[in-house]
Amino acid sequence: MNFDYSKHNVGNIDRMIRLIVGGLLILVAFLGSSWVALAALIGAVLIGTAYFRFCPSYTLFDFSSNKEVPL
Repeated sequence: MNFDYSKHNVGNIDRMIRLIVGGLLILVAFLGSSWVALAALIGAVLIGTAYFRFCPSYTLFDFSSNKEVPL
């Protein structure tokens, strides 16, 4: 198991889904619910993994949604 951050394992569709869901979770946290801290934390993680295009849990399971052909 090697966490190589330079190898992207999050594809474009997965990235957009993470950005939308992460943004919605952070919005819910600002609107105030009983799970404010947890929603904000999960939203921040989703946005972070979308930004860096790397998901550590995908590496654990040797999975990639990135279908780009490497050069």
